Amino acid sequence: MHAWPAPSVPTLPGAGSELLLHDTATGALQPVGGPEEGRIYVCGITPYDATHLGHAATYVSFDLVLRAWRDAGLRTTYVQNVTDVDDPLLERAAATGVDWRDLAERETALFREDMAALGVIPPDSYVGVTEAVPAIGDAVGRMLDEGSAYRVEDDVYFDVSSDAAYGQVSGLSADVQRELSAERGGDPDRSGKRNAVDPLLWRGKRPDEPAWTSPVGPGRPGWHIECTVIALDALGGGFDVQGGGSDLVFPHHEMSASHAHALASQFAKVYAHVGMVGYEGEKMSKSRGNLVLVSKLRAAGVDPAAVRLVLLAHHYRSDWEYTDAELEAAQSRLDAWRAALARNEGPDPLPVLDGVRRALAADLDAPSALRVVDEWAAAADRGEGDVAGAAGLVARTVDALLGVRL
Repeated sequence: MHAWPAPSVPTLPGAGSELLLHDTATGALQPVGGPEEGRIYVCGITPYDATHLGHAATYVSFDLVLRAWRDAGLRTTYVQNVTDVDDPLLERAAATGVDWRDLAERETALFREDMAALGVIPPDSYVGVTEAVPAIGDAVGRMLDEGSAYRVEDDVYFDVSSDAAYGQVSGLSADVQRELSAERGGDPDRSGKRNAVDPLLWRGKRPDEPAWTSPVGPGRPGWHIECTVIALDALGGGFDVQGGGSDLVFPHHEMSASHAHALASQFAKVYAHVGMVGYEGEKMSKSRGNLVLVSKLRAAGVDPAAVRLVLLAHHYRSDWEYTDAELEAAQSRLDAWRAALARNEGPDPLPVLDGVRRALAADLDAPSALRVVDEWAAAADRGEGDVAGAAGLVARTVDALLGVRL
């Protein structure tokens, strides 16, 4: 599967410093990447609807990781999946009378357009689950043979008790795990399972559903094993960062890690999660339908740079609620920056470069980085500073590190 065109990222003088990210598993800031390379896996979309601001917040946040790593001189390897066969996709296709493959292709294409418009660096490997089915089937067969998986009728489940490290990513109690499993695609009440939260690895063939042949019989992959196999195949074990929204901590990232352990591999070193974006008093989600779509904002003539500034105005780990005032504030900020950058001379730009670098290195503190640029723009607007070409370096800093093209 192809990704989207890569934005041009300017080169800056000097180099950024080591990046620290909050690790959900330990609750502490951890250095990520290096000494020569940074490897990251970010869970992708299930393409049954268009990209909303919650999605965009996730991918813009981890785009900052790539930009900080590259600015520090690291090679980067970025992998993302597309869950192009899954229950929500099949249900939406059936409800709308559209072939599930056509629906997945259409919404994935729209996602690519949104990411390109927002200046998000594309993954090096962009892998659809349908492309990875043979490898996933082989992995499930191996887990079944080695005893970490078991059958319930034609389905195959993972036995969480087979992993001594299970639970270390989320740190949740058994009761909370069961509750979240029921809310987030699990089937804790199914009879025949060894543990209520044991997740599905392979769904045996059902009437009128797509199915593939595999060593464990015809069917299709479960949710969590897809990311395990795609990540390990593309990055190897012990990659630097597993990223996604905070709603993926459990069960998705917990189970993905345990599946890797069953396959005799470390998964990620650090688990980083983006907060939820709300709208009209609820978490923005496809199931609720309270969506602010990137494509509709673009179609209404909103500058994608302003959309990106809306997202960057909030620390990536915080939960927040979108309002029209958020967009108005972002557009005002963008206008102020562009007016200041229209001048050739201005205040010394090196403190801006240093300040943005330091803010991003400290757990992607984008709001502080924006304030650094705000202060420079305000001083320039007052006519302060006489450094020739100052605006050029500030513009390149904002473009390269924050992904905002001015």
